[in-house]
Amino acid sequence: MKVMILCGGQGTRLRELTELRPKPMVEIGGRPILWHIMKSFAHHGFKEFVLCLGYKAWTIKEYFLNYESMNSDFTIELGRNGIIELQGNAHQEDGWRITLCHTGENSMTGARVKRASRYLGPGDEPFFLTYGDGVANVDIRALLKFHLAHGKAATVTGVRPPSRFGTLESVDNKVLNFKEKPQSGQGLVNGGFFALERGFLKYLTEDEGCILERSPLERCAQEGQLHLYEHGGFWQCMDTYRDWQALEDMWQKGEAPWKVWP
Repeated sequence: MKVMILCGGQGTRLRELTELRPKPMVEIGGRPILWHIMKSFAHHGFKEFVLCLGYKAWTIKEYFLNYESMNSDFTIELGRNGIIELQGNAHQEDGWRITLCHTGENSMTGARVKRASRYLGPGDEPFFLTYGDGVANVDIRALLKFHLAHGKAATVTGVRPPSRFGTLESVDNKVLNFKEKPQSGQGLVNGGFFALERGFLKYLTEDEGCILERSPLERCAQEGQLHLYEHGGFWQCMDTYRDWQALEDMWQKGEAPWKVWP
């Protein structure tokens, strides 16, 4: 079962870090957030990826083309055949199969999915879809089990995002409880981590302006084909510099909840 990841946006709200690279290549702990997302899926046994590229696509292609050599010691014989031996490749991701598909410089999310769908392969096997800028400790296999059980076209993972500010509970100006950036008490939001049947593709077009989160998902919901998988654990998108700093701090402290792999 393949995992499609949206990697084409410009990340304009994170311009400090995305001027020279796409947002999925912004590093947390020295590794692109895209790598963290892929590691999460691979941990659950899903190692076939389709990356929907756009803005500065060459940086992602270059990263994976050079992945093994950049994460290994190696011996090279100049003037002959290049690298002749990789050594100590402790970071090799065995079994990862990655298709890198350029889906347009300015395409919206729905168009990217539709254009890359030709790489899902033949048959009617469902597929996962997620964004290249958010991490979570979603139980991917539980999500799939839930999706297969209801038999509809699409499942979206709903999350309660963390508040940007600490909350105070008080009586008569006396603070009874203080929580630093707790989960929001507001309703669920789209956390990505979709499970989709091939039939969902009928809601999409290759038109550059097709936005997944607008008409396609709205129509799918209206027709009773969209179900909600509620995730009560950790989830964090990386929309702003503050978001990135929070994720980086968690990683450096060894307190990254999304790190479900050994």
